[in-house]
Amino acid sequence: MAGRTPGPAILAAGLGAGAVRGVLFDIDDTLVDLEFAMTTALRDVSEHLLPGLDEAGWVRFGRIFTHETTHFYDRYLAGELTFNEQRLLRGRAALEHFGVELEDGEQAHHWVTSYASRQHGYVRAFDDVGPLLDALDAAGIPYGAVSNNVHDYQRVKLDAAGLARIAVLVGTDTVGAAKPDPAIYLEGVRRIGTGPGETLYIGDNRLLDAEGSTAAGLLGVWLNRGGEPAPGFLGRQVSSLLDLLA
Repeated sequence: MAGRTPGPAILAAGLGAGAVRGVLFDIDDTLVDLEFAMTTALRDVSEHLLPGLDEAGWVRFGRIFTHETTHFYDRYLAGELTFNEQRLLRGRAALEHFGVELEDGEQAHHWVTSYASRQHGYVRAFDDVGPLLDALDAAGIPYGAVSNNVHDYQRVKLDAAGLARIAVLVGTDTVGAAKPDPAIYLEGVRRIGTGPGETLYIGDNRLLDAEGSTAAGLLGVWLNRGGEPAPGFLGRQVSSLLDLLA
C-alpha cells in the first residue's frame, strides 16, 4: 500500500490534514440497520402472544430487546451462552415485561427460529453507506469491517444487505477476541494493508467503536445517528456516514 494517495473524501471528520489511507467499519447499526430488522421481526413473531399491544407498547418491547438486554449478548461474547440462547433470553425478558412467559420446548424453539428467519429478510443497509463506499472506491482507499459477532454470520448479513463488495471482514472468531480488545481492530488494519494511525474506524457504539479503536491506535469516530448526548466524550463524532465526505 506504500505510495497510495490519501483521498480527500475522508478529511471532514475532525481529522485535520492527516492522511487516511484505509477505513474500517462496525456492521450492526453502522452499515446495516439491525435495529429495524430486529424490531420488525420481533413484532412479526410476537403479535400472537401480545394481542392488542399498542404502538407505544411495541416500541417499549423493541427497546427492551435491542437495548436493555445486551448483558445477555455480552455473556455470548464471553462464551457463556450460545447465540440462540442469548437471543431467547432477550426475547423472554421482553415478553415477561408484558406478563407473557415463553415456555421451554417447542414454543421457545419455534419463536427463536421464526425470529431468526424473519430478521434475515428485513436486513438492509443505511442509505448513506453506498455513497461513502462509492467515494472510497473512487479514491482507491481500501476498506473492511470489524464486528463483534462471528465471521460467517456477519458475512451473510452483509451480502443480504447488498454489501458484498466489503470483502474484508474480521469477526470475533477470526482472532479469538472481541472489541474493545486491540487485537480485533489491528487484524482489520492488517488485512486492508494500512497502519493503525492512518486507518479510520467508525461505528455506532461510543465505547467499543470510537474509544476502543482509538485506544488501539486507530482514528476512531463515533457514528451518533440519533444525536445521543455524551457530555464527557471528547472524541470525533458524526451523525451520518456522509459527514465523512469533504
